[in-house]
Amino acid sequence: MKVHNKALIAIIGMAASATAFAPTLPALRLSSSTAVFAEEESNIPSLPSKDVNYEEIIMKDISYQPGAADTPFAKRYGSLAGAEIKTVGQSFAEFTEALGFSVNALYKNMVTDLVGTTHLIVVNARFQRDPVWSLGLLTSLDLLLKNYPEQEIAAKIVTSLCTSMGMEESVIKEEAKGLSDWVQGKTKEEVEEALSGKGDSPLAAIAKNIQDEDFWMYSRYFSIGLLKIMDIIGIEQDRDEVYPFVESWMKDKLGKSYLTACSDSDMYFKVKEKLDMMETMMKEIEIREKKRMAERFEEKAEIALRQAEREEEFEKAEKEEAEEKKKREEEVKKKGI
Repeated sequence: MKVHNKALIAIIGMAASATAFAPTLPALRLSSSTAVFAEEESNIPSLPSKDVNYEEIIMKDISYQPGAADTPFAKRYGSLAGAEIKTVGQSFAEFTEALGFSVNALYKNMVTDLVGTTHLIVVNARFQRDPVWSLGLLTSLDLLLKNYPEQEIAAKIVTSLCTSMGMEESVIKEEAKGLSDWVQGKTKEEVEEALSGKGDSPLAAIAKNIQDEDFWMYSRYFSIGLLKIMDIIGIEQDRDEVYPFVESWMKDKLGKSYLTACSDSDMYFKVKEKLDMMETMMKEIEIREKKRMAERFEEKAEIALRQAEREEEFEKAEKEEAEEKKKREEEVKKKGI
């Protein structure tokens, strides 16, 4: 019995010592249905209520005002707080209405991603369109839609995309053409000098604006525009070849982060490889189909030729039979005489 008593005392002692390290809980106020923690001097009601605007209470406690922070970013864009922004759904609706056709099933997911991604870029307050961006957009569209079955609808997709983004297709094409015309015949060194902001070329003006803009926003079409410039001046279009150029141009020349641009260039070449593979497969399928059609035509021609030969034989046999019959009739007549 003494042993049991000693064990019981030891357990009670351990329990008491354990409670010394347990967190102290506030006092409980019990209601008829639940227990809640008592709060002293709080503006928040103890129980949820539909009549209480909790958001207003919390915002009042933290003294937060949208767009009113004492930061350069808030001072620049704070006036846009609460502004209505077109949704992705509205852009899709405008695109569909402007297109007026159903998108080919093989291209539906791609076009959907294209509209959604471009919308999210354009509605950003920091977005600024420039000729490099325009060149990249058109390069992307050319790559994605070059094998579209109906090229008339492909051209309409480009127009509808620009319309749904609130842009003029002719202006975008004019910007892209002006830049690409300037790049024609230039060397890598001349392009890099312009990207450093030196000179009075269109590319130099773009570079100066980017370098001076602390809140300049990068988007994937800008990276693709740089890739197109590389293509024009003769840099091999391979992901491993262009990577150091993208890094150097973004980081050393423009003074911006290069990581996302390099990632987007890798993605561009991955998509390009897949599309090239798809194009090759489609051509192989087309060649096989043409061969099958030619074989079917040959079979039909052989069948028609054999049928013509049979008909010719039948006609010859009928003619011979008619001549034989005529001879017999003539012989009969002679014998009758």
